[in-house]
Amino acid sequence: MIVLDPSASVDPFEQIRRQIADGIRSGELVGGQRLPSIRQLAGDLQVAAGTVAKAYAALTAEGLIETNRTRGTRVVADQALAPSLHRAARRYVSAAEGLDLEAALGAVRAAWAAAHGEVGPTDA
Repeated sequence: MIVLDPSASVDPFEQIRRQIADGIRSGELVGGQRLPSIRQLAGDLQVAAGTVAKAYAALTAEGLIETNRTRGTRVVADQALAPSLHRAARRYVSAAEGLDLEAALGAVRAAWAAAHGEVGPTDA
């Protein structure tokens, strides 16, 4: 179930995109599962259809969903992350106690950059 926070600094389309992507990657939304139509979801969330269309377009570009005129919008198969990754994420969240989400994600971004030889903000 998607819940929008009107007081959030994140745009509604991004809240929708993020919640659906997280649901797919967690395995809560499985391959082949049909998503609501753009109009249906827009009505349920009380947002403009264009807001949902923008979220669905981003999810399509990410390869997480696909739309077919006859079958509707469905989750692409095999997009859930491995259970071991979910366990590691839960361990990290426990270790990051006291940090806010942005700080915790910043640590992940820095570690990712270091592991992939990317230039981080302190390397520039």
